[in-house]
Amino acid sequence: MTSNLDPAIAARLKRSPDGLVPAIAQQYDTGEVLMLGWMDDEALHRTLTTGRCTYWSRSRQQYWVKGDTSGHVQHVKSVALDCDADTVLVKVDQVGAACHTGARTCFDGDVLPLGK
Repeated sequence: MTSNLDPAIAARLKRSPDGLVPAIAQQYDTGEVLMLGWMDDEALHRTLTTGRCTYWSRSRQQYWVKGDTSGHVQHVKSVALDCDADTVLVKVDQVGAACHTGARTCFDGDVLPLGK
């Protein structure tokens, strides 16, 4: 699939064998980690140019814009690559729940015990 992603950005990305990079969504003002999704080059391009998070659904094999069906929109504040360029951090202003379960974050319901 062709993408409109800036070639300079595309050249830096280190993708999985299926062409994806993990994208962490974080609340921009509190630092709260909200969710993890997957992006290919086109999803990243759409995220950078529309101001709304676009992800690639591995199960449905299609793009989805966070909030289009739920109303729980992610307004993009910034996008950064990690030091290895294999993960994207998207700082967002989350409207409503980030998790498909209806929870604010995908990471608050199953905290694992720490060993001593």
